[in-house]
Amino acid sequence: MVYSLASNCFRSSPILCSTLLYHNSNNTHSHSADAAFIKRAAELADKSSGFTSPHPNFGCVIATASGNVAGEGFLYAQGTKPAEFQAVEAAGEWSKGATAYLNLEPGDCDGDYTAISSLVQAGITRVVVGIRNPLRHLQGNSIRALRNQGLQVDVLGEDLQSKIIEDARKSCLLVNAPLIVRATSKVPFSVLKYAMTLDGKIAASSGHAAWISSRQSRNRVFELRGSSDAIIVGGNTVRRDNPRLTARHGGGHMPMRIVMSQTLDLPEEANLWDISEVPTIVATQRGARRSFQKQLASKGVEVVEFEILNPKEVMEYFHDRGYLSVLWECGGTLAASAISAGVIHKVYAFVAPKIIGGKNAPSPVGELGMVEMTQALDLIDVCYEKIGPDMLISGFIQPIPELTPVVPSEDETFAIDPTVSPYESSIIFFYKTWDPYGAFSNFSPHPIQMLDDNGEYVTWSSVEHYYQAHKFAGVNDPDAKDCIERIKSARSPEEAARMGRSMQRQRPNLVRSDWDNVKIDVVYKALKCKFSVYPHLNSMLLSTAGSVLVEASPHDLFWGGGRDGEGLNYLGRLLMRLRSEFLALIQ
Repeated sequence: MVYSLASNCFRSSPILCSTLLYHNSNNTHSHSADAAFIKRAAELADKSSGFTSPHPNFGCVIATASGNVAGEGFLYAQGTKPAEFQAVEAAGEWSKGATAYLNLEPGDCDGDYTAISSLVQAGITRVVVGIRNPLRHLQGNSIRALRNQGLQVDVLGEDLQSKIIEDARKSCLLVNAPLIVRATSKVPFSVLKYAMTLDGKIAASSGHAAWISSRQSRNRVFELRGSSDAIIVGGNTVRRDNPRLTARHGGGHMPMRIVMSQTLDLPEEANLWDISEVPTIVATQRGARRSFQKQLASKGVEVVEFEILNPKEVMEYFHDRGYLSVLWECGGTLAASAISAGVIHKVYAFVAPKIIGGKNAPSPVGELGMVEMTQALDLIDVCYEKIGPDMLISGFIQPIPELTPVVPSEDETFAIDPTVSPYESSIIFFYKTWDPYGAFSNFSPHPIQMLDDNGEYVTWSSVEHYYQAHKFAGVNDPDAKDCIERIKSARSPEEAARMGRSMQRQRPNLVRSDWDNVKIDVVYKALKCKFSVYPHLNSMLLSTAGSVLVEASPHDLFWGGGRDGEGLNYLGRLLMRLRSEFLALIQ
């Protein structure tokens, strides 16, 4: 399906999107425009949720250098034209010299290179990618292929960090959250959905639950089902509600229906056993009610046995079957078990303005073993939306993993430092200052002297002191100047970091306006001073020639490696760049 903003009657001049002005003077690019176009690509990609599985959701926007949107497209479903092909087809001659914005790096497991070839043949000169492909065997392949064809390829956030870029990248993560979670966690992306009264009940004491939420909320549920690969319920829900679990208003996609029942104490007749429209799978424990299993099989219902039935193993099984996303519409007992197993990633709670009371009325989540409020699970990226008379509250229990690699690709590493072999290069990790290569850390106790604005040398106790203080440099505010002095006097790099980070969160108005643009240069200058002044540090750095340097902090997603290796590792990148410069001087 093609979405072109340049219709035939306006083919001679593409439409100017006034809110997305894009400037390309002197080969500089507007990062705000890049972010806006990438968000639009993610918005297009989201139109195919539920239809493309197990493939990603792809969207593409073609924009000219002056900010004109010439063509758009998205991958409608498996086997249809790639988003990139549709977009350049819609843009026509306006593709020449234009920029293509992709929410996700192209990649096809079947070896189809139509997406790449269509961009090259159309005359696109620059490609901006929201996030790299999360599948490791595809990650970076298309970026390298495009660069080999002479196109400029920028990956959002890998050369500059800012709030608008972070928001744009987040939109790319959200639209392909199922694929990203599946690639990193080896389980499908799971969403827990429930409707409850204002006093937290999902049914009356008698078990009656129809209808808690409004028709508008139920229509939204159909949409959620329509964007999922499967819907999962427990035996209690089948016995009590006899649901159909269809996506009647969710478009053409009908998700698989899954029932989890340990004992198979299920009714012989149920709507879920009618598979004329949608298949049903029953997951149970090995040996449960063999005769009933045969009865279900005779109706066409698939039965899968597990040695021990638990949410983790069930989700791992459906991961192996290729499922990307699962919507849990179960009762409180199974919901608690799934949350405890760590397989629930997001929650959608429809809260109706009703009070039903009842000491024994069920709640949406059963026993989790928590006895203090400090143990409560805090949702991330919480959203509130009024739907009819109801309130929809949604949020993530687990963050979507970032996928920017800690270690740059082979080509990028060689570009940073030609001494690094692109084949089987070793990796040197450093983090704590007492590690073998701990002196590479910003926190190492090596004072440096740097010129201030008056041309005088000022001594800083560590690179971290210098870095944190310069967040507030040049700001005409007494509090900023005071903060710099306090950081400068901090007794340790940890204390300096704590001060700088705290002030940045509490008083963002004190942070210099150009900080996102200059912070890499600030650190680089401090590192160059450090490794120039201390000969033994210089020798240590040069001794790592041929190796990739990785700052292995599990918490820092920009300077360090981040959790499970999804950080940007900019400190390692800068050290390799510095190493290359030093080696060039002695050759």
